[in-house]
Amino acid sequence: MIKIAVLVSGSGSNLQALIDANLSGQIVGVISNKPEAYALQRAEKAGIQTAVIEHKQYPNREAFDDVMHQQLLDWNVDLVVLAGFMRILSTKFVKAWEGKMLNIHPSLLPNYKGMHTHQRVLNTGDVLHGCTVHYVTAELDAGQALAQAVLKVNLHDDVNSLAHRIHVLEHLIYPQVVEWICTDTIQHTEQGVLYRGQVMQEPVQFCKF
Repeated sequence: MIKIAVLVSGSGSNLQALIDANLSGQIVGVISNKPEAYALQRAEKAGIQTAVIEHKQYPNREAFDDVMHQQLLDWNVDLVVLAGFMRILSTKFVKAWEGKMLNIHPSLLPNYKGMHTHQRVLNTGDVLHGCTVHYVTAELDAGQALAQAVLKVNLHDDVNSLAHRIHVLEHLIYPQVVEWICTDTIQHTEQGVLYRGQVMQEPVQFCKF
């Protein structure tokens, strides 16, 4: 059974979606860089181990990441899932977990990497918006996209309504991709990322609203 760790900084709604999904893998631990993160309470309620590693207590990014890396090793983690973890990870850490670490980004990558995606979509007047689950690499939001959920931007949408609608999609798509990895439906291999035994050329798009 795949052992999963989830990295959080905030409320943990995506963590809750993963908990509620009854995955084939096991969430063995939740790490937060903020002791007040509500996600920790969600984990404790579900009987999941937690660790608070405050980044402010370390002299630099690498030192913080080293402690986090050791905690993941102590839990024998196979897959790291970023769920609202508001820290840029060091290159060393990312390389150590490359092919074993996922993130979800609130845009249809490669469009709108980085922050403020909803406002940027509104500014551009895009008809479609969505979210993307992707592998994490050293380049920001540039790892291979595994799945995307798409919605149509409505005339009355603003930043808040888009954020809410995208969150609904995130809670559907993220557990699905994690489950695919737990069941080897998606595999990260030397030949590339395989989906159902075939090299993945494009992300799976399975939600459209």
